[in-house]
Amino acid sequence: MIIHFKRSLVLILGLTLLIGCAKAPVDVVDEEAELRAKVAQLIQAERNNFTSTDALEIPLGSVLSGGGSRPMDDSIEGWKRMVSFYQEQLEIPLIYGVDAVHGHNNLKGATLFPHNIGLGAANNPELVRQIGIATGKEVKATGIHWNFSPTLAVVQDVRWGRAYESFSEDPQRVSALGLAYIQGLQSTGIAATAKHFLADGGTSFNTGSLGYLIDQGDAQLSEEELRRVHLFPYLSAINEGDVLTVMVSFSSVNGEKMHGSKYWISDVLKEELGFKGLVISDWEAIHQLEGSLYQQIVTAINAGVDLLMQPNNWKDSVDRLYRAVKNNDISMERIDDAIARINYVKAELGLFDDSFTPESADVVYSDTHKQLAREAVSQSLVLLKNNRNVLPLEKNTKILLIGPGSDNAGLANGGWTYSWQGESSGVNIPHATTLKMAFESVANEHQGMITTDLSKLNEVDVVVLALAELPYAEGVGDARDLSLSGHMMHPDNQAAIDFAKSINKPVITILTSGRPRVITNELNDWDAFVMAWLYGSEAQGITDVLYGDKNFSGTLPITWPKTSDTSTVSTQKADRDTSNVLFEYGFGLRYE
Repeated sequence: MIIHFKRSLVLILGLTLLIGCAKAPVDVVDEEAELRAKVAQLIQAERNNFTSTDALEIPLGSVLSGGGSRPMDDSIEGWKRMVSFYQEQLEIPLIYGVDAVHGHNNLKGATLFPHNIGLGAANNPELVRQIGIATGKEVKATGIHWNFSPTLAVVQDVRWGRAYESFSEDPQRVSALGLAYIQGLQSTGIAATAKHFLADGGTSFNTGSLGYLIDQGDAQLSEEELRRVHLFPYLSAINEGDVLTVMVSFSSVNGEKMHGSKYWISDVLKEELGFKGLVISDWEAIHQLEGSLYQQIVTAINAGVDLLMQPNNWKDSVDRLYRAVKNNDISMERIDDAIARINYVKAELGLFDDSFTPESADVVYSDTHKQLAREAVSQSLVLLKNNRNVLPLEKNTKILLIGPGSDNAGLANGGWTYSWQGESSGVNIPHATTLKMAFESVANEHQGMITTDLSKLNEVDVVVLALAELPYAEGVGDARDLSLSGHMMHPDNQAAIDFAKSINKPVITILTSGRPRVITNELNDWDAFVMAWLYGSEAQGITDVLYGDKNFSGTLPITWPKTSDTSTVSTQKADRDTSNVLFEYGFGLRYE
């Protein structure tokens, strides 16, 4: 029984009776209150829009923090107090969710790991499992129960702004690494989320001037390709990983919005694959379905969505869902099934018996986690060129370090870092080791020299050119132009490239980016080229390899294109255009 909610309804009814407007027996009121309480379990609100009064009145099933949404006291204890506060208001515990996609990235001071594309380059399931464990522990230290990760997208066109959230263009690699992460994360008692179902990585590029370029687009694929490439990672996630939740994609499949697809959600995911956890919608994604809010809710719930992420208009959503059940547009059987799935996840997390216990605050950015992140960086690096064995460097080498990626932790981490779109300055990632700091650590110990002063060119042995993308997330990163001066590339890249081209010194280029960029012309001007991806908070993992303490081991998890038209370069494409391939999928050099 939801006592607070029912009490308010009884009070309203009592006032109505007093003025002679209506009559109703008490058991009818109880039934109405119980039905409203039931349907409220199918709604998720964002913390900024869900107050203590709301929690007393309407017992929602879940609350989330969107990207960059955090308590005023942005500390480990502050997060724990916030989640506990919500639970104290409710007789049925809610499940609290957050996007911790490369570490607990909403929390200032958390360990930040390479984004998935970098982990795809490392291609080490045990490493990824350990990262899942570390992330789970740091999330659990803040009292949170649910992580909207990992992304199981199989990216087929790197113009997609979410390419870095994918492990690979190869479904086998995505499957192995996604499973490892799920197993690691859920072993800590945190719910994982396989997302975004289905084929978010296979949408077609839109060349028109209106609408999305590729994010939230349409996967125009045969069912054979949908199953072989995009459904494949979900098989192991469900059968071997027992993943607790699945998030539906904004995108469409052959013109049908996934949030309205009963075939893919209910028939395939739940019935055919036997998924027994809860299915959640993406952020307000049901609003892309046809009709009014009422009609959108009816379509999504009947398609098989169990929990609606309605961060802003959650109150209206509770009302419309209640009305839909009363009107028999949604059956009680469907409501009961959704609640059973939600309760299954809550029970697995120990929310009903109070066995969910936060981790100690000491796990956050612990020495063990920092070392793990540093190792992940080292394994993720891909060496694509090394003329005359300019690498590895001697530790006393004198280096001129130039380019926007030299000393900026924000660029090293990209989107989904402290805020949804990331931190361009890195000011909110003060604990991170930047590339400059990592180089200086080695140079100071071995009588080397690191300078950023262009006037000292004649004093150095080599130039390190650090190029970078600006941070972005989701459709903001969709790009027609993948050149080094194209969409979302840092505006200072070109000046650094031009300077490096004009000198007579060996040039080692390090690219910090969530995807390949077009380097077909520039590559000839560089003696060595290293792809560093979006590597996180531990740049010493880069210098560990550049100075030869460790060998390169990473391989390309996606094909590197020659041009910005990347629609047919993936190894999964039947019409693959190999003439547009600069570096093949799986390529990566080693030290001899």
